[in-house]
Order: sequence, then C-alpha cells, then structure tokens
Amino acid sequence: MTVKALYDYSYPSADRVENFGDDQLVYVLWNGNPLFCSAACFRVPKAMPFGEFVSGVVGPWAASDPDFDANAVTNWTLFDTALAADASASLADLGVGHKALLSFTA
Repeated sequence: MTVKALYDYSYPSADRVENFGDDQLVYVLWNGNPLFCSAACFRVPKAMPFGEFVSGVVGPWAASDPDFDANAVTNWTLFDTALAADASASLADLGVGHKALLSFTA
C-alpha cells in the first residue's frame, strides 16, 4: 500500500555516506543458507583489508551457524558479479562501496 505525505517531506536519509566518515555500511549475504535468510549489515572502515573483513567480521557472524566452515567459503560476489577476493586489498580497492552487497557460498 502506498502512502502519500500531506506535506513536503524533505528529510535526508540518516544512513547516507557523509555520516560515516572513513567507515561505510557493507551488507553480507550467505547464499542458500536457511538460517541467514537476508543480508546482515556491518559498519567497517573503507581501508579494511578484505582478509581481515572476512576473518574478523564475516567469520564471527557466520559462525553462529553450527554448519559454518570458514575453509568452505567460496564464490564471493559484489552485487552478483564475481569478485576476485584478494585478501590484502582494501574493501575500497576491491570496489566495495557504501551499502554494497557482498555474498558468498559455503
């Protein structure tokens, strides 16, 4: 059902990139996992290396599923496009921007 405001609604979004400084929001989706049916959102530094992001952010989140095996994580994608996941490259260097969607298979 659509909603029509009865007045001029001109409030800027609270999660716009200008509000995060050197950080950004990154969404992560575990494809095909019934426990995590939607993406999780994390606030991380743009300069964080991808390997640190995976081990320090994604790993602890995904480990709440008892079937998670960090060694079985494959097929990283960025907005459904294959991602060459270089562990030493920063998120920014890999093209992961504010409110980007990363997904993987495990």
